[in-house]
Amino acid sequence: MPRPPKTRFIQGGPQVVSFKPSGVPARTLQTVVLGLDELEAIRLADLEGLYHEVAAARMRISRPTFGRLLAQARAKVADALFHGKALVFQGGAVHLGDAAGFQCGRCGRRWEVPGRSAPPRACAACGSDQISSTVPPGATTGPGRGGHGHGRGRHGRGCDR
Repeated sequence: MPRPPKTRFIQGGPQVVSFKPSGVPARTLQTVVLGLDELEAIRLADLEGLYHEVAAARMRISRPTFGRLLAQARAKVADALFHGKALVFQGGAVHLGDAAGFQCGRCGRRWEVPGRSAPPRACAACGSDQISSTVPPGATTGPGRGGHGHGRGRHGRGCDR
């Protein structure tokens, strides 16, 4: 059984929920479902023109995963365009909006809040006001910062094991 997909962070939902060829009643069309994560991949790569590594970091997924997601999305869009199908935008393992990450300087607790929320004034665990902004837990932070494919070894600690 495959493992569940990692949550992908997206800026927000689309302005419309579907797109169809003009002059054809929707009830007669076949549909292609484009996940919200796939739509976000197309937006970042094709509309904003971001490099895959930067776009993957924004979605908090790996660069290879972003490449697969983008290829899958482009294939679905091409199918809909060339075969006259409707596109429906829904689903996917997504978290809408940016999240801001924080860490307590006293107890070390890390957490995140929705990006539009006010920053916390105190740590919920210990009450300290020593709060600093961080990269949210689970974020892909780019080359040289640990994780898979960055030369840090199997245990992420260098070559000591």
